[in-house]
Amino acid sequence: MTNSESFNGENRRQCPHSEFCGGCLYNGDNYDDVLKKKEGEVRDCFKSHAIDISGLFQGIVGADESHRFAYRNKMEYTFGDFVKDGELQLGMHKKGNFMSIITVDECQLVPDDFNKILRCTLDFCIAHGYKHYNKKSHDGLLRNLIVRRGVRTGEIIVDIVTSSECDAVRTDVTCEGGGTLGFDAEAWKESLIALPLDGDIVGIMHTINDGLADTVACDEQRIIFGRDYYCEEICGLRFKVNVFSFFQTNVEAIERLYTEAVSLIPKLQGKVVYDLFCGTGTISQIVSEKAAHVVGVEIVEDSVEAATTNVALNGITNCKFIRGDVYKVLSDLPAPDVIIVDPPRMGLQTKTVNKVASYGVPEIIYISCNPKTLAADIADFRLAGYEPKYIKAYDNFPWTKHVETVVLMLRE
Repeated sequence: MTNSESFNGENRRQCPHSEFCGGCLYNGDNYDDVLKKKEGEVRDCFKSHAIDISGLFQGIVGADESHRFAYRNKMEYTFGDFVKDGELQLGMHKKGNFMSIITVDECQLVPDDFNKILRCTLDFCIAHGYKHYNKKSHDGLLRNLIVRRGVRTGEIIVDIVTSSECDAVRTDVTCEGGGTLGFDAEAWKESLIALPLDGDIVGIMHTINDGLADTVACDEQRIIFGRDYYCEEICGLRFKVNVFSFFQTNVEAIERLYTEAVSLIPKLQGKVVYDLFCGTGTISQIVSEKAAHVVGVEIVEDSVEAATTNVALNGITNCKFIRGDVYKVLSDLPAPDVIIVDPPRMGLQTKTVNKVASYGVPEIIYISCNPKTLAADIADFRLAGYEPKYIKAYDNFPWTKHVETVVLMLRE
């Protein structure tokens, strides 16, 4: 039985990781009750800023029953231990304890291929005696495992992130504490390729990260097998996504959200559109079908490079992408006709709201992944002369705390 078959519907089994893993806030709850909670949270966020959304709020769109599980197309797992000096783990941080890691090889939010790749990698590393990177002492080898998948293409890429400790593979010498010296990437690759998967592994990478921060970063990347990207399809467009590029986690849900969001823009034909915090340019390319010209602004270099590659891949000639901080870039750009903003969880902040509002465009579409910062930003936009006219929430991440929201604002 596949992951989606066993986990879809309300009769699923209880997640075996739910006691310690903090990924699913609402695991085990009735789905309709979860939607009501999330809708209430959105309403409360606006209420806390004295914004009356009665008559504007269209409620929350729930996930189809067939897409409530196994929907994530990306996971960043962490190596560590559950108790100090305990057995090697690979998975998620324990809720309430950032230093502890719990193995999540039966996660219900990912395709079963992800669970198989995680389990295979963990078993391989245990068998070779590899040690995890210690966040305090900054020694050890293993840091992260990244798995990404094209939902529409079935293509999978896998990247293991290690420190450079014991970098060169030698079988005649062991690292302190035991284990073969160096990460044997070739043997790991062979173990992955031998897995019986529903999808196809098209790329396997080994990334070196010696940074002290507990974040996934890249000092050097080595392609062990295949290529460093997978392909995805959204709204009839094709995208190349590399291991570090931002790309929406739930493809089926975001396609619906983006389509509905763009449809809110009246008379888009022939207009100049700014897509701020554009990521890999998904919205930019969808809008470009009708708009005269689209300018995407994004600070992450990998995402801008991916966006530029993807417009060429799709034969789109009316999109331009600028790498830089949105606030600073806008100082050098003339006024567009329409602005779309899709910021990270921290939102826009007041100075950026005022910068965006200073253009005086008739319509602004705000796509948010955090209703708290959304409501704060909408309050600032109101002070700058904009009023929300349409609000709809989307449960794009079932069983988690996250909610996506789309707002159409018009200049009064």
